[in-house]
Amino acid sequence: MPRTIGSHSGITGPRVRSAALALFARHGFAAVSMRQIAAEVGVQAGALYNYTPDKQSLLFDLMCNHMEELLAALPKESDASAAKQLENFVRFHIAFHHERPDAVFIAYMELRNLAPDNFTVIEGLRRRYETALETILRAGAAEGVFSVQDTKVATLAVIAMLTGVTTWFRAEGRLSLRAVQDQYWDMVHRMVSPGGTV
Repeated sequence: MPRTIGSHSGITGPRVRSAALALFARHGFAAVSMRQIAAEVGVQAGALYNYTPDKQSLLFDLMCNHMEELLAALPKESDASAAKQLENFVRFHIAFHHERPDAVFIAYMELRNLAPDNFTVIEGLRRRYETALETILRAGAAEGVFSVQDTKVATLAVIAMLTGVTTWFRAEGRLSLRAVQDQYWDMVHRMVSPGGTV
């Protein structure tokens, strides 16, 4: 079967995903058509089906790739103290998500548009990431350096707090990324420390 003119699997496939990511983040999954994605890539709409079965599969692929990259990059330092592991988690989460604002937006805002089976897979990946942080909080509580009433609630609160940085931080703004990481680590540390306040 002849390949569509201007289409190369190693080039067009990533371009399809990149275009879909940007369009989903800008307009929302429901408002974007396969024809719009094709126009952004510069191919005929029918050519997209060489790279993805349908729009739902494309959304799932984007979310799954994001979560798998996140889990693969997560620092693994079981020999460090709980406080150091928590600091590393805070700094990592902010830096990783800062570089991927569209993927972060889609990962949170488009969960409702996943088919049930796809939702289950993504929810499982999210739970693995949450468990990594909750494990750190439990270790800190066991060491006596953290005081957390409910580690699950604290986990979700910390992740939501850190993820929020992507909505307002700008590299050209008043604070550097490092300065933001420093301040957020200070707030998180005080939040989970015995007698701490933010």
